[in-house]
Amino acid sequence: MSPVVDGTVGKDEWRVRIGIVGLGLIGGSMAKAIKANTAHAVIGYDIEGEVLHRAQEEGAIDCIGTEALLGTLDLLLIALYPEQTVRFIHEQAALLRQGCMVIDLCGVKTYVCKALGPFCAQQGIRFIGGHPMAGREFSGYGAAQAELFQGASMLLVPSEAGDAAEAEDLAPFFRQLGFAKIVITTAENHDKMIAFTSQLAHVVSNAYVKSPEAEKHDGYSAGSYKDLTRVARLNEVMWSELFLCNREALMEELDCIIGHLQEYRFALAEGDRDTLQRLLKAGSDRKKRIDRDEE
Repeated sequence: MSPVVDGTVGKDEWRVRIGIVGLGLIGGSMAKAIKANTAHAVIGYDIEGEVLHRAQEEGAIDCIGTEALLGTLDLLLIALYPEQTVRFIHEQAALLRQGCMVIDLCGVKTYVCKALGPFCAQQGIRFIGGHPMAGREFSGYGAAQAELFQGASMLLVPSEAGDAAEAEDLAPFFRQLGFAKIVITTAENHDKMIAFTSQLAHVVSNAYVKSPEAEKHDGYSAGSYKDLTRVARLNEVMWSELFLCNREALMEELDCIIGHLQEYRFALAEGDRDTLQRLLKAGSDRKKRIDRDEE
């Protein structure tokens, strides 16, 4: 990022002008984390005027964004859905200054990076794909928290308009916001991994609560139920778009888990204790091995 001196602070202090488009859970939390942990100026953009005014009153943003202010930004964070993100940059690119760094915060990267990498390169705008690995089962600015990213991973994806070295240069900024790990990867690898670690979990959780017994769980459930159902409560508009943007990778993961579930079901149907124990032990051993590797 190329900082500019902002007249609202001392002449020896540098502030970066950061625009954030979309002040929902992720964008709002970014704004709050930046204001809580840095001296940078935050300019907010959102279609909801009430959200913008609330964010300004709470000090999450310094001012409400305008088209003119887009041309003053050093860094632009886009916290919209994938299709909205692509459309916003295509429509507003001419207003951004040359060399401005744009980072999208979408949960899929191949779709966004293919659409924006070449385009931003042609426009003289720098672009890095981004994905903060943090969230809650609640959405909207009201759920935003300055501490949301504490201990989380920030995934960065270089593009035709922003190389790996530029992605590395962003690491200190994101660490300031609480991220414990910065991972630089490809768009394809990102989407393959996210299909497993995030998207599949949301599908399974959402399907699990459709059992007729879910309505009767009170008094019969403990930690296992709570852990498995936390992400069943989701924003269906956003997640359906994310799933469709990454459908090939997600379908592969669904096929994989369906195959394993069928193994358990067959063992139960056959009353095959040995096979059931083998299947359960294999899963348990694998989890223990993964946990050891992460220590």
